[in-house]
Amino acid sequence: MEKAVGAGELTRVHPDDLPDGLVIADHRGVVVCCNAAAARLTGHPAADAVGRPIERALPLEDPDGRPWWRLTDPYGGLATRTGQPERNLLLPGGREVLVAARYVRDRPSGELTRLVVSLRGTDARKRTERGNAELIATVAHELRSPLTSVKGFTATMLARWERFTDDQKRLMLQTVDNDADRVTRLITELLDVSRIDSGRLEIRRQPVALDDAVRRHVDTLVNNGYPDDRFQLDIQHELPSLWADPDKIDQVLVNLLENAVRHGSGRVTIEVHRAPATRTRQEGTAVTVSDEGPGIPEDAMQRVFTRFWRGSERGGTGLGLYIVKGIVEAHGGTVTVGRSTGGGARFRFILPAGIPAFLR
Repeated sequence: MEKAVGAGELTRVHPDDLPDGLVIADHRGVVVCCNAAAARLTGHPAADAVGRPIERALPLEDPDGRPWWRLTDPYGGLATRTGQPERNLLLPGGREVLVAARYVRDRPSGELTRLVVSLRGTDARKRTERGNAELIATVAHELRSPLTSVKGFTATMLARWERFTDDQKRLMLQTVDNDADRVTRLITELLDVSRIDSGRLEIRRQPVALDDAVRRHVDTLVNNGYPDDRFQLDIQHELPSLWADPDKIDQVLVNLLENAVRHGSGRVTIEVHRAPATRTRQEGTAVTVSDEGPGIPEDAMQRVFTRFWRGSERGGTGLGLYIVKGIVEAHGGTVTVGRSTGGGARFRFILPAGIPAFLR
């Protein structure tokens, strides 16, 4: 029988258990601790650092190439200092690390008895910076085309209003209106991405008839010029009650249907069925949208719901499916991607059934 672990043992953490690098120097500035994470970041065994002066075991430089320990002088500087805030420094070879330091003293303004340094890699921050750069580039690209069109048509109409016929004016105004809708949709997508990333996506639940919503969006696509026989509906009767945000569910359906007609080909099949309860999931409603296009390569399946993923060169921001996943999961549901029987893409999301307890 295994021995129970006491509370005292749980509070004793080994330095190698820490996710960040840890280097500790004593009152003389000699390294007495270097954990495994610090060894990985510096590229040198921990045993090589222990017993050496910290400025040699951890030769850090600022972005201008100046020796960090000489600049900060933790042992000889002002005794009122308590440490150094996290900042970006360089290891030999130019590798970037995020470094913070804590000055431990026996008493305020006393001599330094211990120097505690934490190290973190910058890979996660660089990925975030690359994502932000991609977002800015995407926004700039997607906004340029409609705004150029709006500016061109409005400037032309203002300069030559009397020369155009009513039909020509109507056509140009319709184009401006469509481009304004495109800009509005892009801004909405960006706001949704921001809310999903920060966990602030608001869900305003009310009864939703998912079958009616599907029929409405298919009718809209047909009215916009897609042939009626391109869509096949398979809607089960007596679906479970669904309590969801109708506007957000509309976003999910619009994104999945437009993805199917824009990037897929052949017939688009939309199935709305009851999803029976399982051991890990309550009863719900499942919506499946599949097409007969080229489908999604197996190696790309894991990236479909990430930001900026595009399945083809047919335009789009690459944010739609990311938003779909965020909205479905905010409702407590799940969304998956696979291959349809016709070889195309197959997206399926399941929303849990039920209504609030106070309405029962």
